Amino acid sequence: MKSSLKTKSCDGYYDAIRLGGSGLAALCLSAGLILSGCGGSAAVSDGAASDDSGVSVDEGSSSDTSGDAGDAFSVDITNAIFTETSGDCADYDNTLEASVTDIQRGFGFDAAVTISSDSDSCTLTSNSIPNHDFNDASAHFANSVAEVSQSFHIPRNPSSASSTTSLSQRLVNGVMLNGVVLDLLSAGCYNPSSPMADADGNTAIGCPDTSDWLLDPLGADSKFGADAHNAHTQPGGLYHYHGNPNAMFDSNPGPNGSPVIGFAADGFPIYGSYFLDPDTGTVRKAVSGYTLKTGSRGTKSTNNPGGAYDGTYIDDWEFTNAGDLDACNGMTVDGQYGYYVTDAYPWVLNCFRGAPDSSFNK
Repeated sequence: MKSSLKTKSCDGYYDAIRLGGSGLAALCLSAGLILSGCGGSAAVSDGAASDDSGVSVDEGSSSDTSGDAGDAFSVDITNAIFTETSGDCADYDNTLEASVTDIQRGFGFDAAVTISSDSDSCTLTSNSIPNHDFNDASAHFANSVAEVSQSFHIPRNPSSASSTTSLSQRLVNGVMLNGVVLDLLSAGCYNPSSPMADADGNTAIGCPDTSDWLLDPLGADSKFGADAHNAHTQPGGLYHYHGNPNAMFDSNPGPNGSPVIGFAADGFPIYGSYFLDPDTGTVRKAVSGYTLKTGSRGTKSTNNPGGAYDGTYIDDWEFTNAGDLDACNGMTVDGQYGYYVTDAYPWVLNCFRGAPDSSFNK
């Protein structure tokens, strides 16, 4: 039995469950629920390093939502650190939940995620609430977070297309295993003629993705009001990430690197930042192949923001193949292609290696 969570029984460690709902997993989970009487620790607490095949969750986080033998179980992933590295979405079959807080508003939310699969694809359904607290003091959300029901189909056996597909404002880029979508492109750009333009000539909304000087949400000083998880809301209250979620993986990866934390619209997995470098045998962060352009953008005008390239705009970057990752911000490790979270642009991915599934259309 593969596992993504380990607990400690009176007799030692054993695999309790993976993020996949088999009958054996349910049986082990039932055992885990009574460990408190044994004097053992039921799970690794949030923030602690996980073992080689587990999700680190708070003690007592795995819960039976039915109370009847044989019924489905729901796994509490509040502040969970994932560890499974499989690129097959079917290995994450489960019903997941979390209890989190909108910090500034002082409101509690319950996250709900269901992942199911068949021979060809997986279906991930969620209410778009993350498995971590959000809207901290650093955030300036334009709209309050709201539950938004969404469902996505993820191909189990994605393949590379003859050509890559560019990101689009009309397409959700991916969905994380906590049910929150990845939506990297902004609708902001350099448009000094707009009545909503700021002192630098930038406007936060109303620009197509074909704009010459499209703003990078994580390159702008304001980060578009994003919180500590590089996320903010759309007008309908949809909470979404623009980069590293700062959740689901940490800086203490397992021997094979960071876990899968989500899936892109084309079905390829999204990993955290770390991978096992086959050349050195060490685990390290993946490095983006994009480089900040040198020099100046040119003379400031109605069509050019001028100034030095500093990462404010997507066009400040160019692909130079200077890192580990390809132009889509992905690579193949041990036979598995995937996208990686990086510390620099494009943050998670910049194009699709395969064909995006239509369920990711907005």
